[in-house]
Amino acid sequence: MSSLTHHAWSRHASTSLANEHVELHPVSEKDREPLREIAYDDRIWTYFVSRVACDDDFDPFFDAMLADHAAGRRAVHVIVDNSTGRVAGSSSYGNLSEADRRLEIGWSWLGVEFQGKGINRWAKYLLLQHAFDVLGAERVEFKTDVLNVQARAGLRKIGAYEEGVMRSFNPMPEGRRRDAIYYSVLRPEWPSIADQIRRDGRAVSPCA
Repeated sequence: MSSLTHHAWSRHASTSLANEHVELHPVSEKDREPLREIAYDDRIWTYFVSRVACDDDFDPFFDAMLADHAAGRRAVHVIVDNSTGRVAGSSSYGNLSEADRRLEIGWSWLGVEFQGKGINRWAKYLLLQHAFDVLGAERVEFKTDVLNVQARAGLRKIGAYEEGVMRSFNPMPEGRRRDAIYYSVLRPEWPSIADQIRRDGRAVSPCA
């Protein structure tokens, strides 16, 4: 269990994290242009609650990241691919319920050229590790569109438990209402899941 005092998540959820594969740092204005460079591809946003196709979309999207981060609604992390040194995307802690020792990892996206290279897996590994080992979380949850087969497979692959579907969860930009499916990792499950992620990472490639 973490030794952090109660009500410390607001200070410690946002931090720099790193291993040999990826680095994560808290979002700041300097990340605007590197993220803009990789954001304009419709394939990224198919199952996202936002659509980012041009500057008129991206700047409010990025401004919301900064505002949420500054207000403590989310702890937004920018992901850097260590093999290239380039910004690859973003992922956040959100729905932080410190009294319940529960949080969500989400709002995650990667540029198309960075997908399928293990970057998402290692970013989630670092965020899970920090949540359990430093923040002292008891439950980490994820949700995605029930239609997002790729994201669902990725969550199962890291060992997240599929809990069920929340029907008609929220509206999507194209007008349909999304059914959201929830996954979770609990504290007692984390050590074996961490081992599995590390084994999978080594099996794929030394630089996956």
